[in-house]
Amino acid sequence: MSFEILVVEDEDDIRNLIAGILSDDGYPVREANGSVQALSEFKSRKPSLVIMDVWLKGSDMDGIELMDVFKKTDPDIPVIIISGHGSVETAVSAIRKGAYDYIVKPFPSEKLLITAKRALETVQLRQENADLKGRSVLEESLIGRSSVICQLRQKIDRIAPTNSRVLISGPSGAGKELIARLLHDKSDRSNGPFRAVNAASMVPERVEEELFGVEDAHGNAVKIGLLERAHFGTLYLDEVADMPRETQSKLLRLLVNQRFHRVGGQKDVQVDVRVITSTSRDLEKETRLGHFREDLYHRLNVMPLTAPPLMDRREDIPELVEYFIDRLSGSTGLPARSIGDDAMAALQAHDWPGNVRQLKNNVERLLILAGGKPGEPITLKSLPEEVSVVRQATNAQDSDRIVSLPLRDAREHFEREYLQVQIERFGGNISRTATFVGMERSALHRKLKSLGINSSSKLSGATLSDAQTTEREQE
Repeated sequence: MSFEILVVEDEDDIRNLIAGILSDDGYPVREANGSVQALSEFKSRKPSLVIMDVWLKGSDMDGIELMDVFKKTDPDIPVIIISGHGSVETAVSAIRKGAYDYIVKPFPSEKLLITAKRALETVQLRQENADLKGRSVLEESLIGRSSVICQLRQKIDRIAPTNSRVLISGPSGAGKELIARLLHDKSDRSNGPFRAVNAASMVPERVEEELFGVEDAHGNAVKIGLLERAHFGTLYLDEVADMPRETQSKLLRLLVNQRFHRVGGQKDVQVDVRVITSTSRDLEKETRLGHFREDLYHRLNVMPLTAPPLMDRREDIPELVEYFIDRLSGSTGLPARSIGDDAMAALQAHDWPGNVRQLKNNVERLLILAGGKPGEPITLKSLPEEVSVVRQATNAQDSDRIVSLPLRDAREHFEREYLQVQIERFGGNISRTATFVGMERSALHRKLKSLGINSSSKLSGATLSDAQTTEREQE
């Protein structure tokens, strides 16, 4: 993780020595020779760690008073106090007022580096804990082996190290934030912070405060924004289409210059942040309608990615269900259950408008409410009503129509519906569909042709041998 250290010391030779030791160990360092310059550096961008002399000659404030000012802006910032006139009382007082540690001059360089490393490890641990609280325990990896998911993984692996801006499109619940986190985790910024915010969930009047932070009339940062907190890391903006137009202009300036002003501030704050955005709407259409800035759209859409809806990857549902059952049983204490073939077929046939999130919620509901003994598989009758039918189109009116048909026509209607569901369930793979329904591939092809089902549009997920078999049969 890239950390910035602010060194505050009034004696030039000692300040340069400390900065040199830290720089040689790979840390970016900024320097200040007194309280005025230290406040200016802190206002320009919050450091990760402050190393500060307790006595600052010619300054308005000493190190302890300056630490109090820093702590008002960020109570968690670690401060290491150094002094050439150390005493137990001074050290205890500094620690009680919030210092991370106290070092007496002169000190060996190893002592400085070890103390700084431990302080920064505390910062990183605190950041990781915050990230874990904001991350669902079930959202750790892309589950599935469908072609669309395999292609998405390959794109993520190629894009992640590039530091390019990414725009993720897809319906709600399809895993857009998971994709953003994977891009972060696989990048060179993986040890840096990942900050996520949903633009649609923020009050429009407070969007800028959340993103850019706030300064008071004296130039003090009274609130550190998400952009500053994401320094050396990634900022993920979900539902970016809902961002107010004025904020869009300021975000554009950030993308161009990596600089911004806090609300109420006049000075630039410079950050190094990768911006990843997502939307469930057609952002290109929103741009044409004038609802979203065209120049910002092109800045964000450097690398487009799509989170596929679950109905386009039905063959992944068994693996997803197994994964959810395993993780939910571990986190909730609910007994793990297997899913019967009839229930799994219904789950794969459902359209899942809420996508993976809806599937996960239904699996959790099943574990809680499903009847039967713990060791018995969950059957079709245990499924929630919303997914217990094979196709949502099958309703009372449809049943009445089937009853009015002769047996041959009703059977043909059922076979057509049944085979369409199975082909969708297996992602167009004719071999797997034929195996499940208990037919030879050639017989299935003939049946599909007799029922007027165009299987060619479903062959995108089929194997090469399937396509070759079809060609041989047509010859």
